[in-house]
Amino acid sequence: MESAASAALRTQIFEQLAKTAPSSHLVSRAELLGFNVGGERLPLIDYSRGIRNPKQLDATLSVVSSADGPYADEQVAPGIWRYDFRAGGTGGDNRKLIAAHRLGVPIILFRKLRPNLYQAVYPARVAHVDHDNSRVLIALDELADLADHEQSPIEREWAEYIAKRRVHQPAFRAMVMRAYETQCTVCRFKHGELLDAAHITADSDAAGDAVVTNGMAMCKIHHAAYDQNFLGVSPDYRIQINAALLDEVDGPMLKHGLQEMHGATITLPSRRGDRPDQDRLATRFETFLAQ
Repeated sequence: MESAASAALRTQIFEQLAKTAPSSHLVSRAELLGFNVGGERLPLIDYSRGIRNPKQLDATLSVVSSADGPYADEQVAPGIWRYDFRAGGTGGDNRKLIAAHRLGVPIILFRKLRPNLYQAVYPARVAHVDHDNSRVLIALDELADLADHEQSPIEREWAEYIAKRRVHQPAFRAMVMRAYETQCTVCRFKHGELLDAAHITADSDAAGDAVVTNGMAMCKIHHAAYDQNFLGVSPDYRIQINAALLDEVDGPMLKHGLQEMHGATITLPSRRGDRPDQDRLATRFETFLAQ
């Protein structure tokens, strides 16, 4: 069992983290290094290593994902990541990592989405220690029991649902909101509470990756209109309104919110690499035109 002092501090860290860095937000390296608990600085990541083992805690506090990929991590199964031991066998930093498994304490997985930009995934667990291959498996808390065996089809479907809800959807939204500076690409509405990360290729589609180039920030009205093919976006970033809708006469929402958008250009992210994938837009636009 973790000591009372260590357990109390760990709880305090998680409570503070929940206030400052929920999974729907992104957090910078500077914020993690300057993290404060009870008025005292306590970095949540290490300056140069992918593991954080504060001396005040009996077991590891956090690890940082580092493998190549669209979100810089290696997910070996839905909601389960591999983390390799640091050189040195079961001593050093690895000792506290193994202790996190033995004690069953929650840890934080920081997914590195971009250089100096992270998503905090917690609570997570060191679900399995593989001494033979010098690595551990880190899992979402709800999926820890699935890390040490081959998942059945039903278990995998459930794990995919949990991972999507807990990890990938929040990261997708956070990255899209950041790219579009928290404003609707159609009308530039800026209140984040009423903005969505709209998929170009549907989330339910096998090709509907949770990557920034498959998304656009839209207010809820324009997101709904886009999903219902009342509004389309062409590969050259032009807005087109359904012809039947253009002929309707209704209140100010229809006139100013939709009809007046016809022919305008969407507001694009300043970073070229974040702009909507034109091939995806073309495929989606064909569906719009076919309505």
